[in-house]
Amino acid sequence: MTAVSEERGTTASTVALRSAIPADRELRFRVYASTREEELAPVPWPEEAKAAFLRQQFDAQDAWWRTHYPGATFEVVVVDGRDSGRLYLWEGAREVRIVDVALLPRARRGGVGTRLLRDVQERAAAAGKVVTIHVERMNPALALYGRLGFRLVEDK
Repeated sequence: MTAVSEERGTTASTVALRSAIPADRELRFRVYASTREEELAPVPWPEEAKAAFLRQQFDAQDAWWRTHYPGATFEVVVVDGRDSGRLYLWEGAREVRIVDVALLPRARRGGVGTRLLRDVQERAAAAGKVVTIHVERMNPALALYGRLGFRLVEDK
């Protein structure tokens, strides 16, 4: 398990990372599904249809990332001893790409995301690399990325 740097004034007292294992697939799916709840709330589908849609989207996303980011690390975020999110990183010669970072609702808005991202930034800087991330325009974390110094380099 890799400890993540501490930051004062946050809700969580410990944040750590551990390598995801096959048994974490359902946790990783729940984290993904939790990020889509607001988006799917107004969709007039039965809950079973929403669940099937989310499962298909998760499986496709997971397969795409594993194909297009060979050697990426897939880690589980552990907050105060509880599995609480996922952090996927890919490292190239000059960059560290945050492939995905997402937290379960109970771990959001307490400084955990800030701690994770600052740790990634510090490790990348020590290696002389930049940190990149792709963010959808409607992502509520966009403000967080701005506060941490990320800037727009391309808008697709």
